[in-house]
Amino acid sequence: MDVAQIYKDANALLEGHFLLSSGKHSRYYLQSAKVLEDPKVAETLAIALAKMIQAHGIEIDTICSPALGGVLAGYELARALGKRFIFAERVNGEMTIRRGFEVKKGEKILVCEDIITTGGSALEAAKVAQSMGGEIVGFAALANRGFCKRIGSDVSAKPTCKLPNDAPFFALADFEFDIYEPNECPLCKEGSVAYKPGSRGN
Repeated sequence: MDVAQIYKDANALLEGHFLLSSGKHSRYYLQSAKVLEDPKVAETLAIALAKMIQAHGIEIDTICSPALGGVLAGYELARALGKRFIFAERVNGEMTIRRGFEVKKGEKILVCEDIITTGGSALEAAKVAQSMGGEIVGFAALANRGFCKRIGSDVSAKPTCKLPNDAPFFALADFEFDIYEPNECPLCKEGSVAYKPGSRGN
């Protein structure tokens, strides 16, 4: 499966001058919402990710995603795996699981995002599920931005990766782009102004 081509076909691999959630700048941006707006494409990607996870042989009871970006990817993955789905969301800046969702003690949970960059939001969701008694058995995403090491990839984890080393991370592809500090950004030096296309902070 050519995941990069799927993103390109959906106009989800954007080129320009982008302000990332980290505050850094990049020439490229992945917009998974554009890929997931087509249910058939979302299903195809989720099935491929589910097969990768099943091949690893881990036991899963529930898929949990951080809102908002991970919800569609997580739901489709849960559907492909035949598992329950819940999500975590920010309330006053703090990740929480509410809306009547419960986590049983020892419940095996896999945390799913649309894109994993450093894994910060996924880790926050995992910690909430753990605090409710859940056991985190792994992490998953449609795309890996190359900061964390996924199963089946030669890309090494960067120091900024926040995912734990003792839990497997599954993703369909790596997308490694140059990222710049604002004061070192060549696009800014050319006079371009960065804009934020993502959901957080918009």
